[in-house]
Amino acid sequence: DSPLLHTRDARGVHTLTLNAPASFNVLGEAMLAALQEALDAVRDDASARVVVLAASGKAFCAGHNLKEMKATPELAYYQKLFAQCSRVMLSIQNLPVPVIARVQGLATAAGCQLVAQADLAVAVDVARFGVNGIDAGLFCATPSVPLVRNMAPKLAMEMLVTGEFISAQEARARGLVNRVVAAEALDAEVARLVDAVLSKPREALALGKQLFYKQREMGIEAAYQLAGQTMACNMVHPVAQEGVQAFIEKRAPQWLV
Repeated sequence: DSPLLHTRDARGVHTLTLNAPASFNVLGEAMLAALQEALDAVRDDASARVVVLAASGKAFCAGHNLKEMKATPELAYYQKLFAQCSRVMLSIQNLPVPVIARVQGLATAAGCQLVAQADLAVAVDVARFGVNGIDAGLFCATPSVPLVRNMAPKLAMEMLVTGEFISAQEARARGLVNRVVAAEALDAEVARLVDAVLSKPREALALGKQLFYKQREMGIEAAYQLAGQTMACNMVHPVAQEGVQAFIEKRAPQWLV
């Protein structure tokens, strides 16, 4: 009777924990709906500062629920399901606060997609990552979207066409995760990232995150134009005015964070 998704909010830190360990936290319809509801709540919470995506049990997330998918072999159903999943992934990107994946175990297919879609990721040293849908005859098309935006195309394609797994250390080398630590250090490492985010002004981070993803899809001239406009808007905001004044006066900025 436990909820599929545990949610906790403390100091503006929203921790969303996938809670279906017996099924390796698969992204079935109900789990996706729970995630979407939680992400929408964060979006509407002006006091939110950061999201931590976590999971219970041995696996972080084993991707889509293949048994549930096989039970309804209809194109319209699959189109609706993948649209639902894509909405969740886009919601992560569109949040005005950073999202950190806390990866305590295996992340496969759409589970690996969830890690790739997060803004930051910390993994235990025994975690493994794969987009292995091809082993079941299903190319991981939607996971490929954030995957190729995290790592070099040929490295992403190798994972997609072979279904082979990579270690946490290799995931870090390829740009899929930021930090790799021993299991006993995972929470402390995530906390360090969270504290770093909490020490910065929410308004500047929101502007920066939006710009980061928009400019990546643009040509260089359009990207510079948007980046310049973003910096100008950021500079006239009170948080930047205070931050620059504090720098000039060689003191800590007095932000309401």
